[in-house]
Amino acid sequence: MLKRVVLLTMFFIFIPLKVFAYSASSLIAMDLDNGRVLYGYNTNEKRLIASITKIMTCLIAIEKGNLDEKIEVDDIIYKSFGSAIYLEVGEKITLKDLLYGLMLRSGNDAALVIAKYISGSTQEFAYLMNEYASNIGMKNTNFVNPHGLEEKDKSANTSSAYDMALLTKYAMENSIFREIFKTKNYTTKSSTKSYVWHNKNKLLDEKYITGGKTGFTELARRTLVSTASKDNINLVVVTLNDPDDWLDHKNIYNKIFKDYQSYLILKKDDFKIKNEKYYQDYNLYIKNDYYMTLTKDELKQVSINYNIYKLKDFINDDIVGYAEIKLDKKIYHKEPIYIEVKKVKEEKLSWWQKFRRWLFKW
Repeated sequence: MLKRVVLLTMFFIFIPLKVFAYSASSLIAMDLDNGRVLYGYNTNEKRLIASITKIMTCLIAIEKGNLDEKIEVDDIIYKSFGSAIYLEVGEKITLKDLLYGLMLRSGNDAALVIAKYISGSTQEFAYLMNEYASNIGMKNTNFVNPHGLEEKDKSANTSSAYDMALLTKYAMENSIFREIFKTKNYTTKSSTKSYVWHNKNKLLDEKYITGGKTGFTELARRTLVSTASKDNINLVVVTLNDPDDWLDHKNIYNKIFKDYQSYLILKKDDFKIKNEKYYQDYNLYIKNDYYMTLTKDELKQVSINYNIYKLKDFINDDIVGYAEIKLDKKIYHKEPIYIEVKKVKEEKLSWWQKFRRWLFKW
């Protein structure tokens, strides 16, 4: 018996086991293409989020503001503390420049100026933030300010790893946001001085990282959102209260890139619906290929359901249904199916035939 224990002990000592233990209180890895959660724990737990709040602030400013408008900084910046881009009262700076200062340097003064410009006050801007959150589907989120610091009355922005991943997925659909989110360095001039900003997010040194936002307060501790793309796999990772967030993000990306692959599920150039009879005299087609990030075992479980509408009247390029991609009985994507109405070819007539037809009309 003793010999068996010794042998087993030696076996586990000399056989290397690669085990990742993440240090975050909450963690999620989500597919940016369809919102599928590939990995996570405590994903819906409400926690303080600190400066990753600014993802929402940036998104709203892009959608609601004029990026080229020059904003005059007023004394609202005196309410700012913590990280800053050191704006001065009376200085004029574009909204676009403020957004780069907000995201690269986590400028709390920039957040206050942006909020007042968009909504007139930080309180009204917070209402707008919560309206956006509701529309996006963030069910465990509440915003009280545009920067993420705790207020004097102890109130603070709270969210969950899942909600912040959902927000980032939505934001990454905006090309202007994507450009700001991935920027390492930015240089600009206001009416009074020049700025040179370097992004605090050192994950951007990794080739596959496409963006990110850091956060920290004494109560929230370290929070981090990052996005990545490799071999047609597009991800967002969120960690809350994570003392080792840089390493955790890299480890989970490497694990997913190793375990998953992007598979072609729908091919637009070879699209056919077997046994479809209602539109058998017409050509049905899709406009896009569809890829899905899956393990080899998951690929076997993917199914395609063709939901076809039996329309009586239709014209060329009308949508006549959807190809629904399912995994574990859940629909992750709906690809529109279009109809091609074949045009009747004009009959080619000789001049004599045309003349005779004209003549017989009389």
